[in-house]
Amino acid sequence: MATTERDRPGVPPEDCEPGTLVRDVARDAIGVVMGHHGGDRVQLRPIMGGREWDAFEVRPLTAREELSARNAARNEVTRRWGL
Repeated sequence: MATTERDRPGVPPEDCEPGTLVRDVARDAIGVVMGHHGGDRVQLRPIMGGREWDAFEVRPLTAREELSARNAARNEVTRRWGL
């Protein structure tokens, strides 16, 4: 059976570099790593900004997921501001 993007293994929160995009496994949401809180969680923020949340299990994005997330954010800026 082929593995899917959702089957990718998680990474320890302390291995996440600030500024990178990761997926919060519990929320099934993509966020930007803002920092670490304790040794067991990472603080994430939505790509377009907003309130941070703590994630305990994250995984890196595939190239396809990252491209899709960045394009969605760029399209949202264009819709909002006409840039």
